[in-house]
Amino acid sequence: MKAEILLRERTQLADTLFYQAVIWRVPSPVPSSAHDFKYSLALIADGVRVIGFDNERGKGDHRHRGKDEFPYEFISIEQLVDDFLEEVAKWCDAH
Repeated sequence: MKAEILLRERTQLADTLFYQAVIWRVPSPVPSSAHDFKYSLALIADGVRVIGFDNERGKGDHRHRGKDEFPYEFISIEQLVDDFLEEVAKWCDAH
């Protein structure tokens, strides 16, 4: 089985603000993750990632807020997208 794209989306929120989400189903877990998904979700403001959720090879599931990185407990794709959009809404409300 090859990687299968499940979601590829880019949503423009303002002239210099957008989020993008890409989620794949992969044939085997990405090292340091326990599920069959590879994902990258990011909020970009003025060309800089300000919020991000991903499972980079060797790092496992984690999220970014600015330059800070935190562990993330992956439960499901639906929960991942909900958690990401909640973080996006909080960031947008604060800025």
